[in-house]
Amino acid sequence: MLTVKNVMVGNVITISPYSTLREALASMKDNQVKSLVVERQHVHDSYGLLTYNELLRAVVAQEGDVDLLNVYDAATIPAITVGEDLSVRQAAALMTRYHLNRLVVVEGNQLVGLLAMNDILARLMEELT
Repeated sequence: MLTVKNVMVGNVITISPYSTLREALASMKDNQVKSLVVERQHVHDSYGLLTYNELLRAVVAQEGDVDLLNVYDAATIPAITVGEDLSVRQAAALMTRYHLNRLVVVEGNQLVGLLAMNDILARLMEELT
């Protein structure tokens, strides 16, 4: 059985919820990623997720200022998380059902990775060829 752990990206870029959207954009550009996991401030807090979609919505559609808005203002918090032992089939079903492109992967309550729909599709294409 193919699990989330086999497909996820383990090197996740995180950002503070108090960073500005300009800092988030710079981090995305520097690390060549399309999403950032928003750090928890306390052990019992939830992780968040900031993607290009949220940035576009906050800055372009709502005419927000990248220097005045914080990551917390634009990110999806809490993000939906899954365990790394979940089957890829179940993760894909969850993503499809809730129209998600990414899931935050945790072990216990600690961040271990990020699973993107693109990663699942790339793995499927790899196995088919």
